[in-house]
Amino acid sequence: MSDRDQRVLTALQAALGAEHAAVYGYGVVGGQVRAARRSEARQAYEAHRARRDALARQVRDLGGTPVAASAGYALPFAVTDSDGAVRLATELEDRVAGVYSDLVRASSGERRRAAAEGLREAAVRAVRWRGESVAFPGLAERASAGAAPATPKG
Repeated sequence: MSDRDQRVLTALQAALGAEHAAVYGYGVVGGQVRAARRSEARQAYEAHRARRDALARQVRDLGGTPVAASAGYALPFAVTDSDGAVRLATELEDRVAGVYSDLVRASSGERRRAAAEGLREAAVRAVRWRGESVAFPGLAERASAGAAPATPKG
């Protein structure tokens, strides 16, 4: 496998891991969010499941073994009410946007277009949950979380 393919595979696996965590997290969101926003949570849950499945196929297409979902995930804070559920949904979308920004950077062609679409979808959902936008979705969140973005070589 070339260095470029390995970078793409690493970014795909990170995105897949983030989608696994988002699917889990939306289970918590759906259990705590007000009834008026449950449909929104359900739609986000389904969107993340679909992205997760597509990413697993892409990993297999590159000859990799898709990273498995964990049995559980540590939440960034306790979610005990609807406001906490909304904050969690926003955090999930910000994190997903961050890994998609890495995948955009690592890939090209159709895969890059699909990653950009994933980034856009996560950013739009984050705006809906947060009620406001950020200047560079997927980038500001990575810097504030202390994550070092993948640096392409070549």
